[in-house]
Formats: sequence, C-alpha cells, structure tokens
Amino acid sequence: MMDTVDISPTRMMLLYGIAVLPWLLLWSAGLHLARELWLSIVRMSVQLALVGIYLKYLFAINAPALNVLWIVVMLVVADFTILRRAGLRIRHFFLSTLAAIVAGTAFSVAYLLLLVIRPEPIYDARYLVPLAGMILGNCLQGNVIGLERFYSAIRKNENEYLTYLLLGATRREAVRPYFREALKASVNPTLASMATLGLVSLPGMMTGQILGGSEPWVAVKYQIAIMLCIFASMSLAAVLNLSLSLRFAFDEFDVLREAVFRRH
Repeated sequence: MMDTVDISPTRMMLLYGIAVLPWLLLWSAGLHLARELWLSIVRMSVQLALVGIYLKYLFAINAPALNVLWIVVMLVVADFTILRRAGLRIRHFFLSTLAAIVAGTAFSVAYLLLLVIRPEPIYDARYLVPLAGMILGNCLQGNVIGLERFYSAIRKNENEYLTYLLLGATRREAVRPYFREALKASVNPTLASMATLGLVSLPGMMTGQILGGSEPWVAVKYQIAIMLCIFASMSLAAVLNLSLSLRFAFDEFDVLREAVFRRH
C-alpha cells in the first residue's frame, strides 16, 4: 500500500490562497460576499479540524455507543439544516424530518454493513461513521430540495390546490402533482451524478481511497456501493419526509398553514 503524501502547514497556508481568485471574481461582479466567503472558510477549517481530532480518538476507542452517539449528533444537525435551508419552521417539522432521515440513513447503512461489506466488528467506526456521513450528507441535499419545492409549489398554486379540494379530492390526492414534482427534483441531481461518474468526475470517496493507497478496482466497488445506497436512502427519506410532513403543514380544513414558513 502506498503512503499518502501529507500536506505540511506551510503548504496548507498556500492552499488557502486559492480562495483569493473566487473572491476577486465575486467582487468584480458586484457581489459583496467577502465576509460570507472567509467566514465559511474559517468555519469549515475549524469544524473539520475538530472532527479530525474527535475521529482520531473515536477510531481508537471504537465503542458502539460512541459511534452511534456521533451519528445521532449528525442526524440532529442535518435535521436543523434541512428545515432552515428549505425555509420551514423547525418546530413544525422537526420530528417528521428526523424520522425520515433516520429511516433512510439507517436502512442504507444497515444494508451496506450487514449484507455487502460485513466488517469485523460490524460497528467498526472506520466503516460506520464515514459511510453514514456520506449517505446522510447526500440525503440532506435531496430533502432540502424536495421540501422546498413541495411547499413552495403548493403555496404558489394555492388556488389550484383548493380547487382540487372543492372538486372532492382528499388532501393527499390534491397534493399529488406537487409531490411528484418535488420528489423528481430531489432525486434528479443524484441521478445525473450517477450517470456521469467516471466520465465527468471522479467522486470523493473513490478519489480518497486511491490517494490513501487502495487498489483502483476496490475503490470502484466501494463507490458503486455507496452511490446505490445514497440513492436508496435519499429516495426513502424524501418520500417519508414529504408524506409525514403533511400532518403538520395543514389545518383542519386542509388549508396550508402560513405559519409553517420561516420569515426572512
């Protein structure tokens, strides 16, 4: 196995210099995003540094309870992030969104570890934590798109939706056109990514494994496994999230509550 070339502190400082180019491009276009750009870079660096320190000890201890606890933290953070980015109030959808992403992530991670990879022990942090993180990260993106598209469409086409109800449709029947479009929007980016992997780009997991010294064919098999599980997880979580959220988004007359939307 090849040794991975480490990046020295001096070269890391040099690396941050590449952010000057997009900053200049944004500035020249009249976008005053310097504060957001540099704040995002600082937050990313600090968060990843802390995660790196934590994972070092997590992998060394490799205790089931700690591994699961870390995944629970990721799930809760993902829940808050999904609802904030979708423009929805957390207090209305926290439980429904959490249930959906837990189900989607747990299903794919369990399938991958129990039936495909089968590490020893099965809760090995080197497999459990990174795989759960990759699956959940993509699940997050799909759910943001799905929820935002779904409720924005109902809000925008409220008269059309109410007409369906007046014609005798149930709530689920009335929202079905918006449900289909939202679900399609949530899975489309992953479908496009799957269709072009290897031709347009080398995905992060595969690249990381190759840089870490794994054989390319082993990295390919892992990448296929993770992409299939990501798509399964995202699809399951999106369907559950949209379905479960209906209970909290409408009043007793099946009218969409304006209070579910965040005020900007």
